[in-house]
Amino acid sequence: MSGPRFEIERFEDIGSTNTYLLERARQAAPAGLVAVADHQSAGRGRLDRRWEAPAGSALLVSVLLRPRLEAHQAHLVTGAVALAAVAAVEALSGLRPGLKWPNDLVVGEAKVAGILAEADPSAPGGLPGTTAVVVGMGLNLTWPGPPEAGGTSLLDATGKVLLRDDLLRAYLQELGARLGLLETAAGRGRLGTELEGALVTLGRRVAVTTADSRFEGIASGLSPEGHLLVATAEGVVEVITGDVTSVRSSPQA
Repeated sequence: MSGPRFEIERFEDIGSTNTYLLERARQAAPAGLVAVADHQSAGRGRLDRRWEAPAGSALLVSVLLRPRLEAHQAHLVTGAVALAAVAAVEALSGLRPGLKWPNDLVVGEAKVAGILAEADPSAPGGLPGTTAVVVGMGLNLTWPGPPEAGGTSLLDATGKVLLRDDLLRAYLQELGARLGLLETAAGRGRLGTELEGALVTLGRRVAVTTADSRFEGIASGLSPEGHLLVATAEGVVEVITGDVTSVRSSPQA
């Protein structure tokens, strides 16, 4: 998918922008459809965690994409979205957030945005070899999230109130510039290199919790598919899905 034309649908209140676009994908909606909401009553993050921001306090946006990728390369879609968000925030505020693998934008140790990608390979309407992927993002503009989340907002981090529509335009422009990279091996390599450079997770000692295990090690790099590589006493483990937290806040040598 290269140079998409984005079509924006706006909602004052919606259950979930991701759920809405997945339903539209199953109705053969084209790539580039964007849903933006003032408020989500059923917003969620990874592991089905509930996330509900006060109306107007966050950029709540989902995008329907139909990339031509293998299932094991899906992390690169999330990576393209995350990098686009980082670039948009930096362009408008001067602040460059870091990325915490697999799906958070952070300022220091505090989360400022979360990203959730969901796919439906059976959804009709795409070109042969493509898969419908919906990527949603909640980016805190003026609300740092619930106290237990340990988050922050762009207002707290920069002292500036960024207008949601300005940030949305910058984000979609940056995303459009990166989606073409998903189409070729060379492009995916460039995307992976940019992603590695933005990750604050690398070089840290991390604890990884998966569906059937928990282990610790040093986050040492990314695979070509965007999976996290963790060096443990038993060897390097490739993490495809899992909850990753820093064991210590300072980078390890």
